[in-house]
Amino acid sequence: MYCYPRLRDLREDHDLTQEAVGHLLGTTQQQYYKYEKGIQEIPAHHLITLAKYYHVSVDYLLGRDTK
Repeated sequence: MYCYPRLRDLREDHDLTQEAVGHLLGTTQQQYYKYEKGIQEIPAHHLITLAKYYHVSVDYLLGRDTK
């Protein structure tokens, strides 16, 4: 299991669906679900895309930083 503690919170804070975030990443809702639940590791390029979109650091997404 992988741990991405903030993916769901950020998505919900921005009133986005898993399908919308999957589209943003160029993947499916099902694939994004696996990232969000920690079933599958999220590729670095997707983490970078999400960090830019949410205006946070990759370390924040990974739970290593509080900003």
